[in-house]
Amino acid sequence: MSASAVAYGAATIVNAIATGKGAALGVDLWTKAKVELTDEPGVIEGRILSDAGEDTNLIRRVIRRVLRRFRMDGKHGAFGETTSNIPIARGMKSSSSAANAISLATVAALRKRLSDLEVVKLGVEAAKDAGVTITGAFDDACASYFGNIVVTDNVAQQVKRKFRVEGDYAVLFHVPSSKMYTAQSNVEKMKTMAPLVKVAYREALLGRYWSAMTFNGLIYSVALGYDIKVAVDALAAGAIAAGISGKGPAITAVVHEDSVTEVKEAWNVFEGEVIQARVNRVKAHVVGKDDG
Repeated sequence: MSASAVAYGAATIVNAIATGKGAALGVDLWTKAKVELTDEPGVIEGRILSDAGEDTNLIRRVIRRVLRRFRMDGKHGAFGETTSNIPIARGMKSSSSAANAISLATVAALRKRLSDLEVVKLGVEAAKDAGVTITGAFDDACASYFGNIVVTDNVAQQVKRKFRVEGDYAVLFHVPSSKMYTAQSNVEKMKTMAPLVKVAYREALLGRYWSAMTFNGLIYSVALGYDIKVAVDALAAGAIAAGISGKGPAITAVVHEDSVTEVKEAWNVFEGEVIQARVNRVKAHVVGKDDG
C-alpha cells in the first residue's frame, strides 16, 4: 500500500530558538511526499527527488516514528520520497514541510487515522531525532500544516493563537545561494537576544504579527551577523513586514500586490534569487492512495 500527501511552506514571524516560543506564517510553497509500505520490517529508505544530494535521514526518521506509533514497525518497512519547490537549508521551512507531508502520507499508507496535531507532533519529534531542528520547530510545522498564522509554545507543543490573514498579500523570499543548516547555528548567541524576542512574541500574541516579523528579523540578523540591508530596502520599497526567516539566510517580505515590483527591483542589487509565493490558507492533505 502507498499514499501521497502535500504540506506547505512557512515563514518566520518569531523565531523560537531564543525563548522556546514562536510564530510563523503559512505560504503556498509545497512539498509532496509518497510513502510505499513494504514487507521488509526494519528496512526504511528515502529519496529527495528535488535535491538528490541531500541527506534522507528526516524521511526515514518520520516513517519510523509513524510505524512505531501504530506498532507496525515489526510488520512493515517503507520507501519514502519527496519533491518540493522549497529550497533546502535557507530558513524556508523545508524540513517542517517535508516532515508533515511524510508523516501524513505514512499514516494514510497504513490506512490509519490521527488528529492533525498528532500528525504534526510525530513529524516534529522525528525532526528532533534527525537533528534538523533545535526547538522542534512546532511553530513552523503548525504554520506549514494549517496555513495562516500560528503563535505557539514549542516546548509545551501548544498552539496559543491562530490568526486568519485578511487581505491578499504576496510573500517574497530573497534566497542567497549559500545554505545554512540548523545544526550549524550559533544557539548561544541567539539566546542572548531572549529579552527582545519576548517583546516580539508578545506583539504576535496580540495580533500585531507584521511588526513582530520585522522586529524579530532585526534581532536575529544582529545576533547571527547578517546584513539588515536586504530587509530594510524591502521595507523602504513598500513591504509591510520584512525579516530573516528562521536562521537564514533567506529574507522574507510580506508585500501588498501593488508593491511587488518595487520590492523585487530593490532586491536586484543583492546576490541570490527572489521567490514569490502567497499566504497559504489550505491545510496539508492526502492527495492519493494506492492499494497495489
